[in-house]
Amino acid sequence: MQLEDIETIAVLGAGNMGHGIAEVAALAGYEVRLRDIKEEFVQSGYEDIEWSLQKLAEKDTITEEEADAAIDSVTPLVDMEEAVGSADVIIEAVPEKMEIKEDVYEEVEESAPDHAIFATNTSSLSITDLSEVSDRPEQFCGMHFFNPPIRMQLVEVINGEHTDEETIEVIEDLAEDFGKTPVRVRKDSPGFIVNRILVPLMNEACWMLSDDVATVEEIDSTTKYHMGLPMGTFELADMTGIDISYHVLDYMNDVLGDEYEPAPVMQEKVEAEELGQKTGVGFYDYEDGDGADVPTDEYSEEVEERLNAALAKEIANLVGGDVAPPEDIDEAVMMGAGFPEGPTKSIDEYGVEKCLNKLEELYEETGAARYEPPEYLSEAAEQGGFNDGAGDDEESGPDFEVIAIERIDVDVPEGHNEKQIGHIKIDRPHRMNTISLDVLDELDQAREIFEGEEQVRAILITGEGDKAFSAGADVQSMATSADPLSAQELSAQGQATFGRLEECPLPVVAGIDGFCLGGGMELSMCTDIRIASERSEFGQPELDLGLLPGWGGTQRLANVIGEGPAKEIIMTAERYDAEEMADFGFLRDVVSKDDLFDEALDLAEQLAQGPPVAQKMTKRAMLKGRDDTEAGLEVESQAFGHLIGTDDVMEGMTAFMGDGEPDFEGQ
Repeated sequence: MQLEDIETIAVLGAGNMGHGIAEVAALAGYEVRLRDIKEEFVQSGYEDIEWSLQKLAEKDTITEEEADAAIDSVTPLVDMEEAVGSADVIIEAVPEKMEIKEDVYEEVEESAPDHAIFATNTSSLSITDLSEVSDRPEQFCGMHFFNPPIRMQLVEVINGEHTDEETIEVIEDLAEDFGKTPVRVRKDSPGFIVNRILVPLMNEACWMLSDDVATVEEIDSTTKYHMGLPMGTFELADMTGIDISYHVLDYMNDVLGDEYEPAPVMQEKVEAEELGQKTGVGFYDYEDGDGADVPTDEYSEEVEERLNAALAKEIANLVGGDVAPPEDIDEAVMMGAGFPEGPTKSIDEYGVEKCLNKLEELYEETGAARYEPPEYLSEAAEQGGFNDGAGDDEESGPDFEVIAIERIDVDVPEGHNEKQIGHIKIDRPHRMNTISLDVLDELDQAREIFEGEEQVRAILITGEGDKAFSAGADVQSMATSADPLSAQELSAQGQATFGRLEECPLPVVAGIDGFCLGGGMELSMCTDIRIASERSEFGQPELDLGLLPGWGGTQRLANVIGEGPAKEIIMTAERYDAEEMADFGFLRDVVSKDDLFDEALDLAEQLAQGPPVAQKMTKRAMLKGRDDTEAGLEVESQAFGHLIGTDDVMEGMTAFMGDGEPDFEGQ
């Protein structure tokens, strides 16, 4: 089967995951059969889809016509034969119990067409075991969405022992057609990638609590504000449900052995039905207490060492067990768990050998199986990390991690010199392209590289993904800079980076799609010309946080649009749509999302064919004259005198007189 052969998708189970998957499939243009065991269940799921689509339309994420077409393509059903009888792909999303899933597949097999592919949305159960209930194990795989499916980008696509390569490839293609990013899990292993990382990490936190090594506050403060993870470990457990993590861990314990034995405190919480936010009490009290009020200043070195050691062990199990390579682990965990950096890279930076030594120390001290180092961890330590230097060839330039760069050839007239656009893309879609210290560093490096390449004549800056140009500063990763001196240094670093971009001698264009907020909007202010999609949203929300724009926004925005509008935008902290920002003069054009990149690139190409020396001096004179008109005019006068004797002026005049196109060389 190929992707183009798929027309109808059956989704079994109309709960949160099931109706979310059905909505995603419907928006992608497929006919969807949503099935559950009772009419009230399936109708509830259908109404949830209808409500969600309407909300998306109200926010202009989709049109009313797209919402209507999607809901019209979903048919709620109870009869199994009617649901799966004409389906090309059947996605099962029933409760996470092996016996329930097995019963479902026995019933499905009676009515499903021979060509249909079965895909289970299980988060941890054995794909192989489930496939063997069916008569088509080669057409069976895992297709694990993350909650909520409409928003989460990741889909883990999991091989069972019997899965054909064709099955995996078509489900990967289907996930991409859904607008998702598939990451392949190459071997059927409990927890797959994301849960295999998260759940043992949570278990180690619980063991530290059970053994009085650290408090809830120390553990969460360390993970959230020192290690830079998106949430405290117990804060996350309470949000997702302690019972969910416990059941995954219990299954891993059954299959993989004692190293995944649940910590006593986790079992106690489940038995007491203190499951987190959904019951009002978990590791934090959400009824009579303040909820997950994580302190910023209770860092514990022991907690950091143990959690990093647990993380390194699970990475080693995944890589050494051929479940997934380091780059796939990083991609999956950043998208599925919101880590600001890939865990294999963060452990490489922290020190694999340091983690190995900590595990050996704890194993000798306790004898606990959870601390026994896997063989592959020693190999990784010997080779210097999980990412063993591949791609670090000096000739290839820096190995960027949070941005991506490319050189795009300009379509020049025949006989003209080659010219290029340097394209910088903020590449953190899982974090809404928020700007971290690493982004600042790499942005500075990329600008410097392009400034040094003679053929690069203009720079284009965009954001990766469908949601944001940049949604602002990555507050989570910068949370350790909570003291005044560190915060001042952080502000100065951002100001310096953006200042060098603003002073770049090359013309710089921003192609803005989606959210352009806070530090992301401050970045766009440093570019020379901005084009945005119709759906883009702008704003400086810092005052709502008791702050102010710290990377030059208080100065540059007024320079771009005037002091009055700039004060309005900054002091109200409100959101503004693209048309409003165009009216302010912030944007050159507002175009459709589909046309944005081409329009921005066309503008960059136009600028790239201009006279480089004159462009550089024009920018310099305008910057100099912002605060001192006389100084700006002096630079302008000097530049005019300098330019009059350049080859570029002669080239421009000759082309003008001959009605041709000039080929400026910057001389």
